[in-house]
Amino acid sequence: MQPQKGNEDVRLAALTRWIAEQTGHAVTPVPASADASFRRYFRVVLPEGSRVVMDAPPEREDSRPFVDVAGRLARAGVAVPSILNADLAQGFLLLSDMGRQTWLETLTADNADASFRRAIDTLIRIQQADTAGLPEYDDALLRRELALFPDWFLQRHLVEHLGLPLDADRAPALHRDLAALNDLLVARALAQPQVFVHRDYMPRNLMQGETADPGVLDFQDAVRGPISYDAVSLFKDAFLSWPEERVLGWLRHYWEQARAAGLPVPAQVEDFLLDCDLMGAQRHLKVIGIFARICHRDGKPKYLADVPRFFSYLRTVAERRDQLAPLARLLDRLRDAGVPGVA
Repeated sequence: MQPQKGNEDVRLAALTRWIAEQTGHAVTPVPASADASFRRYFRVVLPEGSRVVMDAPPEREDSRPFVDVAGRLARAGVAVPSILNADLAQGFLLLSDMGRQTWLETLTADNADASFRRAIDTLIRIQQADTAGLPEYDDALLRRELALFPDWFLQRHLVEHLGLPLDADRAPALHRDLAALNDLLVARALAQPQVFVHRDYMPRNLMQGETADPGVLDFQDAVRGPISYDAVSLFKDAFLSWPEERVLGWLRHYWEQARAAGLPVPAQVEDFLLDCDLMGAQRHLKVIGIFARICHRDGKPKYLADVPRFFSYLRTVAERRDQLAPLARLLDRLRDAGVPGVA
């Protein structure tokens, strides 16, 4: 929530003044988009063309990683917004405009094959970017993310908000399964080759622009981490689902292209697909927890509507991987307890 004074949006007023100071032109910022964080984006029209302005309250969002990662990706040949002006103390950035349509709006069953081939080419460039000094996707970070599921979805959402009986008889078994599952997922992630990881590489963050398709956004949380992470994120999306046979075909194509580019994917494609299934399970559990947190902490309930999509992803891999028996049991217990969206 942005600081208000009466009915005035104080930060927007300050942002408007800042744009005028930087460009010499009085403008009226128009909302361009918002995301699940505290960042907001506005579009302004200057004599030289359209620009996007980021408002990232510094007490909530540190803009320095955005600036750093944008430079790394640009040097790797990835189409990202150019930073035209920045005031990190206030959390204001003036950026080039990457276009008005995300891939979430433009992808169809007919154009997906060609589009995802371009996304794979871009991902390979991302994975070759400089990782020196980036945060590590280490044991501690992986486990902090996995903790979001029991803390925010199981406890805060199901028990406290919906009143489902997940304590009493079910809780000990649930948490035993979770502990075994978490150990497996963390170990497999850490055993993978480590590369530059965007961490939210999905159609909503890819732009169809006039000069770049895709343009890449929302990269500020990049880390050095498992090579399968961004590939599985691209095809097991928060807001779009694809037939599993198409997903597996796209993952195989990525593996072929990554090998050809000299990236350290496993020598056997089946080993890579196993990595994707387990890495995806870690991400899906994390995202379910994040969506519950966004609802109950930040007052944005709309994201919970997509939780069943992630349970479907989890069920798919639990049924085909013997290693994920703890996940299958966990899903069965949640289904039997009447958790919405768990089949």
